[in-house]
Amino acid sequence: MGAEDARVSELRRRKAQAVAGGGQARVSAQHSKGKLTARERIELLLDDDSFMEIDPLVEHRCRDFDMDRNVIPGDGVVCGHGTIGGRTVYCFAQDFTVYGGSLGEMHGLKICKVLDMALKTGSPVIGLNDSGGARIQEGVASLGSYAEIFFRNVRASGVIPQISVIMGPCAGGAVYSPAITDFVIMVDQTSHMFITGPEVIKTVTNEEVSFEDLGGSATHATKSGVTHFTASDDESALDLVRDLVEMLPLNNLQRAPVLPTNDPVDRSCDSLQDLVPTNPKEPYDIVRAIEETVDDGAFLEVQAEFARNIVVGFARLGGHTVGVVANQPLFLAGCLDIDASVKAARFVRFCDSFNIPILTYVDVPGFLPGASQEWGGIIRHGAKLLYAYAEATVPKLTVITRKAYGGAYDVMSSKHIRGDYNVAWPSAQLAVMGAEGAVQIIHRRRIASSGNPSQERERLVDDYVETFANPYRAASLGYLDDVIQPSETRTVMIKALGALLEKEEVRPARKHGNIPL
Repeated sequence: MGAEDARVSELRRRKAQAVAGGGQARVSAQHSKGKLTARERIELLLDDDSFMEIDPLVEHRCRDFDMDRNVIPGDGVVCGHGTIGGRTVYCFAQDFTVYGGSLGEMHGLKICKVLDMALKTGSPVIGLNDSGGARIQEGVASLGSYAEIFFRNVRASGVIPQISVIMGPCAGGAVYSPAITDFVIMVDQTSHMFITGPEVIKTVTNEEVSFEDLGGSATHATKSGVTHFTASDDESALDLVRDLVEMLPLNNLQRAPVLPTNDPVDRSCDSLQDLVPTNPKEPYDIVRAIEETVDDGAFLEVQAEFARNIVVGFARLGGHTVGVVANQPLFLAGCLDIDASVKAARFVRFCDSFNIPILTYVDVPGFLPGASQEWGGIIRHGAKLLYAYAEATVPKLTVITRKAYGGAYDVMSSKHIRGDYNVAWPSAQLAVMGAEGAVQIIHRRRIASSGNPSQERERLVDDYVETFANPYRAASLGYLDDVIQPSETRTVMIKALGALLEKEEVRPARKHGNIPL
């Protein structure tokens, strides 16, 4: 064998060692838990034969605790770029078969390189997280690499889409990188996120809690709101990433790709004519209105199990991606509370960052009353949604389906905070509050002095309803651009969006605003 052949053989050996990761025994252990390996995940995520690996031969530099006797090329993370739907994305996948996917100095710097290159090229970045946390043997060098990643996540925020998929453990400081990114996807039963684990919690607070209850996907989907999507397995999670990426632009200087549709622009939404009940206290499913309006009824709901009194997600109108925000009368009558305000505010800010128009459906009786809400900071949290809508300069379309009461009317993309095209259905009611409460305040003395208080109250309520339980007072003041039939919603919204796509809005120069965090 010549010298050149020997060099090629050595290269192949090193590459093969990197591909082998922690070895077949650990690969089998990964599979036995229902988890794919890092390379299998990347293969499913990206278009066929599009992956180009970066830094496959990087090794850790730790020489303490006998780490110099266990050096595996790649250092526990597979990094590179490829395409999804023919468009370039950058990605990294932590390899649990190598050092438990723990993050050491070089492991972290590999991820930093991916983030840097994604930012330079204006490409989305996708992180597949499956790690035991910081590599203890490397001490502060491991913590330093975490901080370098966090800094880059912040720098890339609002510039390129960042998606985190939790496909195993993610604990301690490691959770903050996904928390900064735009979307978090968790795999049911196999993924966990928490700052401190069950054993530490038991030691410090004497609480006993399981891994699943503390930081499983169901907990973060319903209680904390940390995760935006839950997948049943690795394959479903990666399919979801592909669907999400195809709805988004590559960066903040582009628009989302336009997808031709066979769904007619002028399709009549006849089923919406009777969607809103005549009884103002009777609920209905606002998702029906969304699905009937958008292209092909396709709606990708975000955080579907969290703060269910508000609905957010992505759809297309006339082929264009739109972000949808809608009060949900099925839960808490569609009231805005702390969780709903925060959920919608972050979604609105994402859409505004990436040039995605916002379609808002309004049926809101107000902010949720109660001492717990007031003490929890509903003023501050509700202001986040108000701030997000007022700050947004993308096209903003608003449809008031029924109630639009009090300050919540203002907050939900009203004309006064610069909604671009605001319409209402004939069933809309725009007022400071509901008729019964308003009459009790305005006409308290008249009712009390009446010979028949019950009859007088009923008469005054009917008068208030006739005055305000319709959209025409607001339309006469120019607060609504039109009153439309529900069946016209799709046609009208697509026409309005088409007229607004080239919208430009100049705001005062500033470093950044001070959103009420």
